[in-house]
Amino acid sequence: MSRIAKAPVDVVSGVEVSISGQEVTVKGSKGTLTRVFNDAVEVAQEENQLKALPREGFVDGWAQAGTARSILNAMVQGVSEGFEKKLQLLGVGYRAQAQGNKLNLTLGFSHPVAYEMPEGITVETPSQTEIVVKGADKQVVGQVAANIRGYRPPEPYKGKGVRYADEH
Repeated sequence: MSRIAKAPVDVVSGVEVSISGQEVTVKGSKGTLTRVFNDAVEVAQEENQLKALPREGFVDGWAQAGTARSILNAMVQGVSEGFEKKLQLLGVGYRAQAQGNKLNLTLGFSHPVAYEMPEGITVETPSQTEIVVKGADKQVVGQVAANIRGYRPPEPYKGKGVRYADEH
């Protein structure tokens, strides 16, 4: 039995939630997120709280309800505050430059790398060796940061490459 699923998700002011069957749409100042949840989960809204409850007849109902509750919490937090991931470039000549929705990377290859940002994701480069990925969808922000890191992951000896800001 999931203890996470028992805790309700607080809907902050300025966030609208609409539920139609298994599809939940959350709107806020940072954007709109829509998600279709597993059939084993019933999403209910009571005043300004969301609850993910398991349905009868499903073996993994509580597990799916805990997952749905975490996703709902990330959706509400994303459209109200947003998410960000910070990356650092370590290495001689490694540079990053944001141009609109493209990120130009110089990572020691014979060619520059141009990474196109998906819709809803913004990228900033406060300095030539720092990258900040921002967006409302937690999963997409993490995936974009992982894709950028994947071009040149930190090597184990000197640590040269693209790393998360909190990675050692």
